[in-house]
Amino acid sequence: MRLRSVLATATAGLAAATCLTAAAGPANASNSLTTKACSSSVSIDRFSDALDKTTYDGTFVGNFSALAVDKDGSIAALEDRSSLFDLDAKTLQPKRVVPLADENGAALDSEGLVIDRDGTRLITSETEPSIRRYSADGKILDRLPVPSSLLVAPAGRAVSNQTFEGLTLLPGGRTLLASMEDPIAGDTSGAVRFQTWTRTKGDHFKLAAQYAYKPDASFLGVPEVQALPDGRLLVLERGFTSGVGNTVRLYLADPRHATDTSGIDHLTGRPGVRLIKKTLLADIADCPSLGATAKQPQPNPLLDNIEGMVVTGKERGRYKVLLVSDDNQNAVQTTRFYYLRVRG
Repeated sequence: MRLRSVLATATAGLAAATCLTAAAGPANASNSLTTKACSSSVSIDRFSDALDKTTYDGTFVGNFSALAVDKDGSIAALEDRSSLFDLDAKTLQPKRVVPLADENGAALDSEGLVIDRDGTRLITSETEPSIRRYSADGKILDRLPVPSSLLVAPAGRAVSNQTFEGLTLLPGGRTLLASMEDPIAGDTSGAVRFQTWTRTKGDHFKLAAQYAYKPDASFLGVPEVQALPDGRLLVLERGFTSGVGNTVRLYLADPRHATDTSGIDHLTGRPGVRLIKKTLLADIADCPSLGATAKQPQPNPLLDNIEGMVVTGKERGRYKVLLVSDDNQNAVQTTRFYYLRVRG
């Protein structure tokens, strides 16, 4: 998705937090966890640019906005220009691509992805915004309700291209959560809305509670959110500074005691509204570069426009987390996969 640019250099004063770490693989990586550490909580094992500026079956491979683990263990990779790829989990090589469209056959600005327990795909589009349920072959099966305030203006108060970016199912599969990328008009506190739905009969979803999450700075939005088994969330915050590059930070967030903001018209920072608590895990700029190169200025050449995230498993107390960047089909950006482990 397109990023806002700011002309001022953002400071990255970081503190290590809770407890999370990484590791996993080949080239460019040292055998020492210490040298692979991004923080006391996160480390990076490797990255892959294997799919950068490639095509598959006549379709450009890139523009990735979300990732999910499919029922067969493969990686589903959603691009924001209406295609859903199946990637081999080990090699990342595409095995299939499915085109997506809305009810009128028009392209989506597809951003968030969940693969449900029956193999159907829940996919957000920033256009309205919307969440639709698709079959594995791309047929629309259902469409979820969206609160009127979260619709793009003039229908609602959301800003175009800054709506449903992240999507995840909470533990147990009964609750779906979508994260807005940026605040809606009138929410002067700077907090973004996290909307939930609860599952009903026939695997439909109805509107449920809503929560508020505040990014670190006004130039940072929320491109992705992923649930952990205990109900906490991994949250990405991301921004772009012209001439400097990307800022990408990973947080551990806990919505379980946050205020339900569905009945609050305007978030103004008033007392009594409990935000989702968050703890910084790592600034990706603090990771070792592992020999990566950048095609434009970056605080760390490893960085790019990171937008997708999925938890692929857990090993020895560490979550294996895969990130991907959205290259926007732009010559100065890279489709890059990042292999992290987060100790939980």
